[in-house]
Amino acid sequence: MTEQLAPSSVAEVEAIAGSTRDEPERLSWDSRAKKLVTIYLPLGLFVITLLFPFYWMAITAIKPDYEMYDYAKYSPFWVHSPTLANIDKLLFQTEYPQWLMITMAVATGATFLSIFASVLAAYAIERLRFKGAQHVGLAIYLAYLVPPTILFIPLATMVFQFGLFDNPIALVLTYPTFLVPFCTWLLIGYFKSIPYELEECALIDGASRLQILRRITLPLAVPGLISAGIFAFTLSWNEFIYALAFIQSTEKKTVPVAILTELVTGDVYQWGSLMAGSLLGSVPVALIYSFFVEYYVSSMTGAVKE
Repeated sequence: MTEQLAPSSVAEVEAIAGSTRDEPERLSWDSRAKKLVTIYLPLGLFVITLLFPFYWMAITAIKPDYEMYDYAKYSPFWVHSPTLANIDKLLFQTEYPQWLMITMAVATGATFLSIFASVLAAYAIERLRFKGAQHVGLAIYLAYLVPPTILFIPLATMVFQFGLFDNPIALVLTYPTFLVPFCTWLLIGYFKSIPYELEECALIDGASRLQILRRITLPLAVPGLISAGIFAFTLSWNEFIYALAFIQSTEKKTVPVAILTELVTGDVYQWGSLMAGSLLGSVPVALIYSFFVEYYVSSMTGAVKE
């Protein structure tokens, strides 16, 4: 026969069972609170800090002038009477579409030229294994640390001598001076992650170095190429000093220089058009990042690890 528990024993068992049931709920609540404090709150602050400039540009682009200068009646963080006058002025009363096309052409040309040179340099340093290859790679990367404000003075002399002043081609030829070093370093790190045995097998089968590079190495290094291309395109798109020094004609300027020099008359800043131009000018780069961000992160991880 089963013995009956005393009333005190029954109460103790029920208390233990209740505390056992409450334990998962308490642990779940503590886990959620910990995630909120350590993950979601910092992430939310980071997102707000990151996206606020874009929000400010967006509301300023569609805000009429009287709302920009009368904060006593209108909130600076909201638009009461949206207008497209600023965007209309930017697109149809200035040469912004042509500035955008020139910027795209310059950034694309400089990116392809830089990636081509970087691939050859990185492959030679990493795969040919000549004496002093590592020192050459380090020297190329150190060239990236030279400030552009020092380089553009001798480059300006060369641009004048070649007759390329006030020509967008001058930007395509000068941008690789600061794009190639970093892209080469990035691709060196990525080429290290590709097994060298694949190339040795191809060499035994009679393939040349160019055939190996074109048919084996480059297809395997697509994430690294995309990452280097994004980096080069972004820097070319946002570059200011060379574009300001080498281009003088209004119709040949790039977007970063044009919106600052052409939309500011004396001490009058056309804030609506300035913000609209900055916002539209950031869209192509943002789209490229959104499509290829996974390749960019994976390539950067591999380059740093190696």
